[in-house]
Amino acid sequence: MTDRLSAYLASNDWILADGATGTNLFNMGLAAGDAPEFWNIDRTADITALYKGAVDAGSDLFLTNTFGGNASRLKLHNGQDRVRELNRAGAEIGRDVADASGRTVIVAGSMGPTGEIFEPLGPLSHAVAVEMFHEQAEGLKEGGADVLWVETISAPEEYRAASEAAGLAGMPWCGTMSFDTAGRSMMGVTSADMVGLVEKVKTPPLAFGANCGVGASDLLRTVLGFSAANPTRPIIAKGNAGIPKYVDGHIHYDGTPDLMADYAALARDCGATIIGGCCGTTPDHLRTMRHALETRPKGERPALDLIARKLGGFSSPFDGTEANTEGQPMRRPRRRG
Repeated sequence: MTDRLSAYLASNDWILADGATGTNLFNMGLAAGDAPEFWNIDRTADITALYKGAVDAGSDLFLTNTFGGNASRLKLHNGQDRVRELNRAGAEIGRDVADASGRTVIVAGSMGPTGEIFEPLGPLSHAVAVEMFHEQAEGLKEGGADVLWVETISAPEEYRAASEAAGLAGMPWCGTMSFDTAGRSMMGVTSADMVGLVEKVKTPPLAFGANCGVGASDLLRTVLGFSAANPTRPIIAKGNAGIPKYVDGHIHYDGTPDLMADYAALARDCGATIIGGCCGTTPDHLRTMRHALETRPKGERPALDLIARKLGGFSSPFDGTEANTEGQPMRRPRRRG
């Protein structure tokens, strides 16, 4: 049988994903340092509101509140024995919201990094990583997730482990990495490296791409890197709503809804098919993103100068790949909004 996301991709030119999980939960009262996954049991009404906010704003796909739902991350909160329970609950709430929406909405089971370093530099073995991801995947599957959504990965070893776990669970999956170090992931992966990686993992993803990182401009430069490598799989773009700033005792992202509307249209023009936001992205941003995708005609692949003019300058001169460095630093025009 064709999975729900593949069927949706086959009949739509683009898909609007959701926005931030953490930002919106902090706005609901989540305290810094607390495990948001516990809210899947203790504050189900708030998690329902989180998911429904994205769906009502026009998202066709939203992520479950399970980013840190693996045993390694939950151990920090003495919740390592609740992996299956918390992931199942997060997906069950999502399934109810999606089914009540009256249209096709895809529930994506969020799976973030373990927070551990792989052997030989660190203690985490491939087998243990696969076991942790598999345990989480089974909980999400039991709760009714349509697809697993591995995100914010920096190490290729972790990406491979997650792919193997998805195969063991018999679940389709998507996987994004975060490119936040001069166009590379923290562990040195470039956009070109990732295109090669997704075709070599044990269970290839349905779609791949980038999330989080530094800002919308940098993320789109990475998406252009994906497109230049002519991948065979759909590309995901899930960028932050601007740049984080410390304002009145809390982190605030400076990207306006209008800026994120420009980002969404440019992401599609860069080659992305699944487009959403990450940190700082609220339902207000999502509504303008949806409107832009519905009303603006698809344009040509944008030049870096256009992206910089629309979204702000890049955080580094280069994107990490030899093909695009050429010794020419990017200009840093004044950020809009």
